[in-house]
Amino acid sequence: MAGEPSFFELGVADPERGRVFYGSMFDWALEAGPTRRGFSIGTGGVPGGLHGGDAGASPYVFFRVDDLDAAVARVRKLGGSVQDLGEEGEEDAESVARFGRFALCRDDQGSSFGLHEPPNGG
Repeated sequence: MAGEPSFFELGVADPERGRVFYGSMFDWALEAGPTRRGFSIGTGGVPGGLHGGDAGASPYVFFRVDDLDAAVARVRKLGGSVQDLGEEGEEDAESVARFGRFALCRDDQGSSFGLHEPPNGG
């Protein structure tokens, strides 16, 4: 169903320290991600990810959409914005197959949120 929370992301300065902390805190299973720069988080509920190089970041909440390109266009039409991820944000085929597609956005008042198109219409 579109609009339900479908993924979350935690940004930390050091992903290995983050893996130890959150794994111990919540008894989560954290596995190396496809890019080897972070971890996928198994919570038993909403799946998540942990990435490094983002000290002091707030958690990102991603809402499910059926068509990411159409949802991004709608954000812009409604006066919001979509972060240009540039080269770092280019879609990696392995990551897309495993996790789906993502976009970081801001609403028309500047509040952050994310969009997530699960893999294979998941």
